[in-house]
Amino acid sequence: MSSPRPARSGSGTWGPLRLLLRLLVMGIGLGLISGTALKLLAPRLAQGSINAPRVTGSPASQPLQALPRGIPLGRFEPHQELTGLSKKWAALAAVHKDLKASAYLLVLDDGRFAQLQSELPLPAASSIKTPILLAAMEDLDAGRLRWDQPLTMTKEVVGAGAGWMANKPVGTRFPFHEAATEMIRVSDNTATNLLIKRLGGKTALNTRFQALGLPGTVINNWLPDLEGTNTTSAHDLARSIALVDTGEKLSPRARDLFRQVMGSSRTNTLIPLGLLQGLGGDSADPDADLMAYGVTVLNKTGDIGIAYADGGLIELPNGQRAVAAFMVKGPFNDPRSTDLIRAMAAEVAKLLVPRGSAASQPGTQPTTTPSSTAAPAATPSTTAPSTATPSPARR
Repeated sequence: MSSPRPARSGSGTWGPLRLLLRLLVMGIGLGLISGTALKLLAPRLAQGSINAPRVTGSPASQPLQALPRGIPLGRFEPHQELTGLSKKWAALAAVHKDLKASAYLLVLDDGRFAQLQSELPLPAASSIKTPILLAAMEDLDAGRLRWDQPLTMTKEVVGAGAGWMANKPVGTRFPFHEAATEMIRVSDNTATNLLIKRLGGKTALNTRFQALGLPGTVINNWLPDLEGTNTTSAHDLARSIALVDTGEKLSPRARDLFRQVMGSSRTNTLIPLGLLQGLGGDSADPDADLMAYGVTVLNKTGDIGIAYADGGLIELPNGQRAVAAFMVKGPFNDPRSTDLIRAMAAEVAKLLVPRGSAASQPGTQPTTTPSSTAAPAATPSTTAPSTATPSPARR
């Protein structure tokens, strides 16, 4: 009888392989069965006939919610009138029967406001450059204008008076950012006219002002407009600044550029000096001395002798921001006009700037000097001659 044959040496390897193959086949089969079942059950799941949470839509299928534009920084929405301030302004203006005065203040963060004939259109002088800057920044934001886009000076846009660009030859090209800055920094009239033309002309800009809610703001003539035919109101000037700083009309980047340009203004003898006088100071450099009180002002003035204006953003020590604007029309070169604007601004400081600010501490009190008309020096423009100084003409 023969002995049993020994097991083959490879039989130990085939056992696990067979098991693995069986499991693989079973897995594929279960997958096919599950997929078929889910396909058959899908309509019932969609109809909610099976006890399962009903899906109303995935995030990808839902309409995207628009994000708020810009940072929430308040709105141009008056809520509570500061009646005491409004009455004080009225009393200050009533002393001068032959002056027409307009004033407006709005604290953007809480809606407190004061007014004095705030919607009365008066000669804008160079204060109209603020809403022009707003329109220009809108075009920049929309891609219709580049920051470095060259603007060519033609004979039509040459404006006498303030600024240095008119001294350049016709045909000179200025980048948009320089024209915008010089329009505010030294109130250059040629720069302003360059922007008016680039933005579509007077009629097109007037239509845009209406759409922005600036009904009293109208351009009838090229700058300098010494006759005072271009108009605006204190309400419009304040609103044009608020629309920027609240993020309603510009992106954060364009808002930063607007503030940068407004901060270059060299004339600080109306709202800034008035605020400082309301706090007990009187200085040749109001901007610097106001900083000791925690106050910053970004403003643009206007002056054609028969009319004066100033509108600006006021940043307060408590972090709140207010927009304010003052306009006065009166006899030519009458100092009462500018004195009245400063007096009304002084009342704003008395009301909104706390007495316990940093300036009341030892060593931080602003230096008092008798001058109230000097302006700080500014860095010359990149294309202006190094010796250029602003013209003494009206701004």
